[in-house]
Amino acid sequence: MIRYLGSTKNLAGCAGGLLGLVLYLTGVVGSFWPLVVAGLYAAGALLAPPEKVHLVPDVAAEAGQLRAGLETLVRRVSEQAGRMPEGSVEMVRRIAEILDGLFARPADLRVNPDVLHAVTTLARVDLPQSVETYLNLPWWVSAKRLAGTANSAGDELRTQLSLLLGRAEKVAERFYAAELHQQADHTRYLRDRDESPGG
Repeated sequence: MIRYLGSTKNLAGCAGGLLGLVLYLTGVVGSFWPLVVAGLYAAGALLAPPEKVHLVPDVAAEAGQLRAGLETLVRRVSEQAGRMPEGSVEMVRRIAEILDGLFARPADLRVNPDVLHAVTTLARVDLPQSVETYLNLPWWVSAKRLAGTANSAGDELRTQLSLLLGRAEKVAERFYAAELHQQADHTRYLRDRDESPGG
């Protein structure tokens, strides 16, 4: 109901109703003015275009939520640093830092859906799942090598984080490709200017 009050249909209906009141006050309509006001309201509401449908989520709001989620993840991992394998906390922080830099520019993410999907998957699924799976293991299981494997759970986590860091860096390179290209062009321009006789 509250949404309807601000809708295009209600606003158009109100404009029609106001027109009916003006007609009554100017003496154009007589004692039937309530019917005229109601009729003009109904006509305005029926003739107004429907509200636009927004199926694509608000990227800025989603980026804000994902940034908050990354911040929480890094804080929780830091609190569990004693249980984490050596170097893994820093890798989690580095991945989160790269993703946070991308989420800080939601307008640019909106125009690059492939990058948006990749960073959203990294932040919402891949990174939390890797860390959560490890931290949910009993400490004695995560510390020892698993039967029939050469790696401990800590080794597996480090491998996963290394892969995720590589993925985050590749996505970031794609995201910043235009700016990197622009910087390289500027370097070429400066070199050419420096080498020209009038430089």
